[in-house]
Amino acid sequence: MAAKNFDLIVIGAGPGGYVAAIRGAQLGLSVAIVEREHLGGICLNWGCIPTKALLRSSEVFHLMHRAKEFGLKADNVGYDLDAVVKRSRKVAGQLSGGIGHLMKKNKITVFMGQATLAGKGKVAVKTDKGAEDLTAKNIVVATGARARELPGLEADGDLVWTYKHALQPPRMPKKLLVIGSGAIGIEFASFYNTLGANTTVVEVMDRVLPVEDAEISAFAKKQFVKQGMTIMEKAMVKKLDRGKGTVTAHIESGGKVEKLEFDTVISAVGIVGNVENLGLEEVGVKLDRTHVVVDEYCRTGVEGVYAIGDIAGAPWLAHKASHEGVMVAEMIAGGHPHAARPESIAGCTYCQPQVASVGYSEAKAKELGYEVKVGRFPFIGNGKAIALGEAEGMVKTVFDAKTGELLGAHMVGAEVTELIQGYVVGRQLETTEEDLMNTVFPHPTLSEMMHESVLDAYGRVIHM
Repeated sequence: MAAKNFDLIVIGAGPGGYVAAIRGAQLGLSVAIVEREHLGGICLNWGCIPTKALLRSSEVFHLMHRAKEFGLKADNVGYDLDAVVKRSRKVAGQLSGGIGHLMKKNKITVFMGQATLAGKGKVAVKTDKGAEDLTAKNIVVATGARARELPGLEADGDLVWTYKHALQPPRMPKKLLVIGSGAIGIEFASFYNTLGANTTVVEVMDRVLPVEDAEISAFAKKQFVKQGMTIMEKAMVKKLDRGKGTVTAHIESGGKVEKLEFDTVISAVGIVGNVENLGLEEVGVKLDRTHVVVDEYCRTGVEGVYAIGDIAGAPWLAHKASHEGVMVAEMIAGGHPHAARPESIAGCTYCQPQVASVGYSEAKAKELGYEVKVGRFPFIGNGKAIALGEAEGMVKTVFDAKTGELLGAHMVGAEVTELIQGYVVGRQLETTEEDLMNTVFPHPTLSEMMHESVLDAYGRVIHM
């Protein structure tokens, strides 16, 4: 059987891979994409999108309980967990189907199966119908990552869940333990806590949301505790004793181990790259633990082989993967794109309250040797926030005291995952405090707090 030849073969059809394929096709390359499970990858099917659909349901449920505050009546408020999950799956299905349409529209050849690098410029694909041999000068590996499983804390789908089980729960947890307070852990904690689960979060680091600015973490923690969550920091789950319908967790904190009982555990302790069975090392690609070693342009050091997205290391974000996909496709087509700087990529967490940030935290900026000017503005000082009934939150900005460069922005509160983009664009355009101060922000909007936070850094804040 003759091998099928392409200009570009992409392995993995998540937000990195399918975007690389589309951009390659737009630039006139003949493109094949290989996917073993679902078009859209984890993000569309089991990650970013379905979790947002679930969280929207819990947010509406939360608001229904507050109806009286808004002069409204909502009696006997309840929920149907199956229907909530069904809506989430429908949203994911709709988007996954859309990717199939985009592949057809861009004349990208899709192979559903398991890919292996079979030598220079060669990819072997095992499909349901047999095997396919593909060749291309350029191969992009975009196989993503999966949940990290710690020994003794492995998921069983019944008492101990990964994010996949948590997205299609067999039941509503009554007493829930969430291990890990990164974005995934805290989003599920937020969802189940809002629906009434008695929720405990255990974090090994000294604070929840450990990658965020310390002040933002502390503010978010206060809100989580107010909502009834138990937060255990500098704590570690040593082992789980599984019984019938119950799990006893041995949690070590401050040198002492206490045993607590739960009916459900969600493990969210990070991710590991899908690097196995791809033939990477055989063709000379270097691995560091479970990630592919790449340069700033996602080159692996092996001619014609690139790696993008989660498999190429932090930050593990869909939008970072997509950006890298475009960058690599443009390089392959002979262009000269700019490399993305990790500190210019925003992170968003969709818990209640939402958390979003870009650039350096205050501590990181100081550690890097910057002299900083820091501004803050609380939601309570903003007319739109009060009108929305969302007066809990803050916006924090960090500037280089010498040059006025915007080093970082950090937010917690309603809709901050949408607001952050203003600062992302500002950083991309190399804005200074002066540009931001001279910008006219529309009123009444939440975005005015971004303006006030900048003004506050320079002693010019108006509404505080």
